[in-house]
Amino acid sequence: MIDTAVAKLVRYAEDKGLIASEDHVWAVNTLLEALHLDSYTEPVLDDAPIDLPAVLDVLMDDAHARGVLENDSIVYRDLFDTALMGRLTPPPREVIAKFRALYAEDPVKATDWYYRFSQDTNYIRRDRIAKDVQWKAPTEYGELDITINLSKPEKDPKAIAAARNLPSSAYPQCQLCATNEGYAGRVNHPARQNHRIVPIEIDGQPWFLQYSPYVYYNEHCICLNSEHTPMKIDRACFRKLLDFVGQFPHYFVGSNADLPIVGGSILAHDHFQGGHYEFAMAKAPVETALSFPGFDDVRAGIVKWPMSVIRLRCADPARLVELADRILTAWRGYTDEDAMILAETDGVPHNTITPIARRRGADYELDLVLRNNLTTPEHPLGLYHPHAELHHIKKENIGLIEVMGLAVLPARLKTELAALGEALVSGADIRADEQIAKHADWAEELKTRYTFCADNVTDILQKEVGIVFAKVLEHAGVYKRTDAGKAAFLRFVDILR
Repeated sequence: MIDTAVAKLVRYAEDKGLIASEDHVWAVNTLLEALHLDSYTEPVLDDAPIDLPAVLDVLMDDAHARGVLENDSIVYRDLFDTALMGRLTPPPREVIAKFRALYAEDPVKATDWYYRFSQDTNYIRRDRIAKDVQWKAPTEYGELDITINLSKPEKDPKAIAAARNLPSSAYPQCQLCATNEGYAGRVNHPARQNHRIVPIEIDGQPWFLQYSPYVYYNEHCICLNSEHTPMKIDRACFRKLLDFVGQFPHYFVGSNADLPIVGGSILAHDHFQGGHYEFAMAKAPVETALSFPGFDDVRAGIVKWPMSVIRLRCADPARLVELADRILTAWRGYTDEDAMILAETDGVPHNTITPIARRRGADYELDLVLRNNLTTPEHPLGLYHPHAELHHIKKENIGLIEVMGLAVLPARLKTELAALGEALVSGADIRADEQIAKHADWAEELKTRYTFCADNVTDILQKEVGIVFAKVLEHAGVYKRTDAGKAAFLRFVDILR
């Protein structure tokens, strides 16, 4: 059985082009070494498709039974199966050469191949991504994307305990650093033997391109600075974003903001996120045209979106950089106490921007989302952050992906929404159920508008989760979608004229 599993894994690698047929014996032997096996009989395989996760499970179950795999928990299994796949993954030089050759033909061909390769090596775990719950929800801002993230492994108590006994390590410095490529990992850092990155140049500087292992949307890529340097939104950032979409015009790219609360989870390493996907924000129209003196060649406007977005469009990216930098500089120092916008308090800055770049035919387009991370006694997690009444659905920070209209919701909601649906249909006491009591106020309001039954409860809850997410984005917007909010927004625009 184990010989068959080894043979299937080698066949899989050959079928996917990770190794050549001439590598067959070597591939078998390198796997035997990792599995601590010293004998092998080549089996005869049929032509049935090979289920990679199932094959890896067989090998890991056997390794655990023989004491080769120390613990049979998800963190240890991930470290082990990544080591197996790493032995079958081509070296960086081959991956880079293939990407560059395809890019010379067509950037789309290059990224299509690279994305498929990242899945074939099991760096992107297709089986886990398939577990994510996803749907689209209609709102006044268009169809928002909702996903309940189930692809990230849950906390592993054994690994957490083991990590406490590990000596501190600053290598790799973070999970984005280029030094992750090929790294064996440890219980508090993922294995990356099957991870390959592609060098690219952005704005004359060395960067790398890779894909996110969690893939929240199609071809979810990450561009990372070759140096471990903090994220910063500035003039150079705008140049880099526009240079990237110049090289990969089928992709969008954006940056998380560079301040806590409104920024991303890894602010210590300069990076962007992009991909081959059109979010609801990209489809949203300009509802208020703007003009800026000296920039008659730039079409500008306020976007119909729950957050506060200025959209700039021009065929010349340098002109967008010039105007975007002017807007950023003004916003960094802008205070409007009547609108509860403070540039700083006690020397701590609050204003920044989340920028997103894309191509529109021959034009370049840059969305500038105005952000502010002010906290107040009433809203200690952030005034422009989901307020407490929405935390039963979304409490986490609103980063780049959410800004564009994709809700990344916690895994707990899969079971909570199922239990809530059952309670709404049966009439059970929601407040008495510890698991779903947090949703009770929301559920009571829904009861005033719907009659629930087994056939409609899931559709209704998915629709209403989308509406809650739209409110989350409205809370994160610095200018509210009211007459007073629009007037305050235009007061800021006026200082740019």
